[in-house]
Amino acid sequence: MKSSAAAVKNGLWRYVAAALIALGAVVLTVVATRRLVSPPPLNAQRAAERYKALEEVRASSQLMLTTAAWLNRDQGVVRLPIELAMEIVEREWRDPAQGRSNLMERVRRAYAAPPAPPVQPSPYE
Repeated sequence: MKSSAAAVKNGLWRYVAAALIALGAVVLTVVATRRLVSPPPLNAQRAAERYKALEEVRASSQLMLTTAAWLNRDQGVVRLPIELAMEIVEREWRDPAQGRSNLMERVRRAYAAPPAPPVQPSPYE
């Protein structure tokens, strides 16, 4: 009886030791991963660069939202400020039938049909 109790106790300690080793491996993996992927510390120069980049992004976004510009002059695609675009849509859609026909015409021009396939097939087909 004593030998079976000792075997159970010995088996329990082996199980606990294996669990602790596995837990230690997981902890080491997490620590190593954090060290490898952590960004460099943020100093004053790096913070100033980030603020400058943020201001540039905000300025370009504000410019895009508030000014009109051609996106594709050949197809007649224009970027408009939101307020102006809303006024144009409101004015055009007072007559729904006319608004729909204008919309369909703009879609047709913006998404022109692809060219027809060649009459003679390619030798690679």
